[in-house]
Amino acid sequence: MTVYLPIAELSVNIFIILGMGAAVGFLSGMFGVGGGFLITPLLIFYNIPPVVAVATGANQVVASSISGAITHFRRGTIDIKLGTVLLCGGLAGATVGVWIFSFLRRIGQLDLVISLMYVLLLGTVGTLMLIESISALRKASKTKRSRFASPVSTIGCIACR
Repeated sequence: MTVYLPIAELSVNIFIILGMGAAVGFLSGMFGVGGGFLITPLLIFYNIPPVVAVATGANQVVASSISGAITHFRRGTIDIKLGTVLLCGGLAGATVGVWIFSFLRRIGQLDLVISLMYVLLLGTVGTLMLIESISALRKASKTKRSRFASPVSTIGCIACR
């Protein structure tokens, strides 16, 4: 079953889009992973134009952020000062982003730059995760080796002889 997206100017399978939304929503709810971080590349890979994918991801983030903020506000777990500072920084960043977005659209390089920036962002995050994983594995390996070679176990073995 397909649905026509007038802004993206293409038809998509509604079940694939619903599946993407459900998967990203699940990951966002379980692990706190940003929905826009996941949904935008998925939409781009599904041949949605990058400009439409970014805007759609931003809407999804706003919706999930509002529902999460309401829940945390009711529990009293929101730091209002920190939130205000982050809001100010976010507004400044969004303003600069809109200017850059407009400039890139004017020179006709918007889709290319968005695609390249996502590759760079995801590649950087993946590389940092790989480095962290290797570091954790090395640390676990050292801990395991030192545990088996402890002086207490050596003395115990000598005493057993």
